[in-house]
Amino acid sequence: MNEQFIIAKKASRSLALIPDNHRDEILLAVADAIKANEATILEANSKDLSRMDPQNPLYDRLQLTPKRLEDIASDMRHVAALPSPLGRVLKEKTLDNGLHLRRVAVPFGVIGMVFEARPNVAFDVFSLCFKSGNACVLKGGRDADDSNRAIVAMIQQVLADNGIDTGVVQLLPATHEATAEMLSAVGYIDVCIPRGGRRLIDFVRDNAKVPVIETGAGVVHAYFDKDGDLEIGTRVINNAKTRRVSVCNALDCLIMHQERLSDLPAIAVPLAQADVMIFADEEAFAALKGHYPEQLLLRATEESFGTEFMSYTMAIKTVPSLDAAIDHIAANGSGHSECIVTENADAARAFQAQVDAACVYVNAPTSFTDGAQFGLGAEIGISTQKLGPRGPMALEEITTYKWLIEGNGQIREK
Repeated sequence: MNEQFIIAKKASRSLALIPDNHRDEILLAVADAIKANEATILEANSKDLSRMDPQNPLYDRLQLTPKRLEDIASDMRHVAALPSPLGRVLKEKTLDNGLHLRRVAVPFGVIGMVFEARPNVAFDVFSLCFKSGNACVLKGGRDADDSNRAIVAMIQQVLADNGIDTGVVQLLPATHEATAEMLSAVGYIDVCIPRGGRRLIDFVRDNAKVPVIETGAGVVHAYFDKDGDLEIGTRVINNAKTRRVSVCNALDCLIMHQERLSDLPAIAVPLAQADVMIFADEEAFAALKGHYPEQLLLRATEESFGTEFMSYTMAIKTVPSLDAAIDHIAANGSGHSECIVTENADAARAFQAQVDAACVYVNAPTSFTDGAQFGLGAEIGISTQKLGPRGPMALEEITTYKWLIEGNGQIREK
């Protein structure tokens, strides 16, 4: 593995010499190759799927389909069409002594990516890293190993066909030892980004010797305010919960204002149609009893709140006020995505000002927290940290900067 790190580091320097338009041409070639190699990729993916229980919440994340591959190729073309993040002048000035200073955007160098059963991540990471001039070292999980190997082999073939150093994308073995090697690769990995569940993220943060950008687990809330619109709320809550339950922006807890509990059965109608299991507190349980399938309605426990379910399961918490809703989110949220359903502009402003999360919505579902949906082309992850990038990380978020100084023989006297 040390050899792979050396190869990636060396290859990252060669990326600086590739013109932006040629980088875009390569990305378009990879997007075309996805369709041409669809059968091979899906065959590899079917081997991975055969080893996983279809009832596993990760099954949906693992699964590739012709439509999903088509969407991935579309996202890659979108990335190719975006302006290059490199060389942007972020700050410029001339000092009194005549020195001319520019702060310009540059790549990190080599980005290490540790991820679980999501083979689409390999495509997203490569497209964003290549466009931004970064090499990438990928470490996927065992569940998606056949898919990842087919994907990286296809990408490397396109690179080779176009005279590009294939070392700019490397795939490590799907072992715990490989993760440990990456986290210790000081001098080779410039930054490591974990993308997965709480256990993976905690392990990377606690054990890394290289810099880490933390992408957090998504414990997501939606607050239905006393001034919420019932039709909007029903649509928003259902979409946030059921669009794709295994993704990090999926709803985990509905917070209901106690004055609107009579509307809870109506809000829950589409949830029942999707067989969503609900853990309700006492007030919400009473409001739903007799109006929601008995086998899907359970009483909440303390563990029901602050849990990322990643399945057709959610909790409901009743609160007496907006402040109580914000307090509940502060105690149980993960800083990922939160939303409020309200027609009260003051309540909306207070919610967005006080809720501490990377993405805060008003009358729209948290399912929009996604790099492609934000117009970023794709994403390398959703950062929940405050130091550095926050929210969907795309091209600009995986660059750093350096100062370029030009003089004419000036010397420092003191």
